[in-house]
Amino acid sequence: MFLALIQELRPKQWTKNLLLFAGVLFSQQMGEPGLALRAALGFVAFSLLSGTVYLLNDLKDVEADRLHPRKRERPVAAGRLPVGVAWTAIVVILGIVAVLSSGPLAFLPEGATRHLPGHLVEALSVGLGGGFVVVAGSYFALNLAYSMGLRNQVLLDVFVIALGFVLRAIAGVELLRPVSPRTEISPWLLVCTFFGALFLALAKRRRELTNAGDGAGQRRAVLVHYTPALLDGLVLVSAAASIMGYALYTIWPETVRKFGTSDLLYTVPFVTYGIFRYLYLVRSAEVSEDPSQLLLTDRPLAACVLLYLAAVSFILYRGG
Repeated sequence: MFLALIQELRPKQWTKNLLLFAGVLFSQQMGEPGLALRAALGFVAFSLLSGTVYLLNDLKDVEADRLHPRKRERPVAAGRLPVGVAWTAIVVILGIVAVLSSGPLAFLPEGATRHLPGHLVEALSVGLGGGFVVVAGSYFALNLAYSMGLRNQVLLDVFVIALGFVLRAIAGVELLRPVSPRTEISPWLLVCTFFGALFLALAKRRRELTNAGDGAGQRRAVLVHYTPALLDGLVLVSAAASIMGYALYTIWPETVRKFGTSDLLYTVPFVTYGIFRYLYLVRSAEVSEDPSQLLLTDRPLAACVLLYLAAVSFILYRGG
C-alpha cells in the first residue's frame, strides 16, 4: 500500500521542482549550506504539494480511469490504494508541508540541534517565510483549478502549466528572504521560465495530438480544440521567445553588473540545443509525452542540462 501511495504521488514528475534551486543558484549563494538546505526543503514541500494534486485528480477521475487502457493501472483506479487511505494520506501530506514551511527545527525536542552547525540552525529555525507560503498556496490552488476544469480550456490549459513553473521560480526566491532579505526576484527569471515552460507544454500537446490520432477527444478533451498547424506555430513562437529571452538576459546591463561578467552569454548554445533537442524528440521520434520522462531517459538532453548547470556554476562561482 505504501508503494502504491508513492506511485500515486508521481515521483518522476518531481524533477520539475528542481526549479526551486534557481533562486539560490543565481543569487550566488549555493555555497551557503543553510540556504541550499532551505531550497531543498522548498523542493520537498513543492514535490509533496504536486503529489497531493495528482492524488486528488485521480480520486476525482477514478471511475473514468477504470475505463482507460493505461490509467486503469493507477493504484487508486486499480484498487491497490483504497479511497479512504488516499484521503487520509492527503491530510497527512499537507500537514508535513505545513511543518516544513513553518520551520522543522521548531518541532524537534529541546537540545536536539546542539550538535548542528550554528549557520544551519539559524537558517532552519525560521520558517520558509510568509511569501513562500503564499506562493505555495497559490500553486496548490492553481493546480486544483486546472484539475477541476481549466485543463479543458483551450490555451488556458498550457498557460496554467507555464504559470505553475513561474510560481516555482518565485517560491525559490521567497524561501531565501527570511534569512537573506536582499535576495531579489529577477524579472528575467520569470520571463525565461514562463516562455520555456510554455514551450514544453505546447510541445507536449503536439505529441499528445499525434499519438492520439482520431481519438484525441477521448484521450484529453482539450485536444479537440487544437490542430497540428496551430500547435506547430505556437511551439515555434514560444521556442523563439525562450531562446531570445534568455540571450537578452545574459547580456542585459543589470545582469552584467550583478555578476560582474557577460560570460553567461556562452551558455546560450546549451539552452538552444536543449530546446532544439526536445523539439526533435517531440516531432521526429516515438517518445514519451512527458517532459520529465524525457529528461530522465534521453541521454543527450540530460547531458545538455548537466553541462549547462556546470557552465553556469563555473561562471557565477569561479571567483569564490
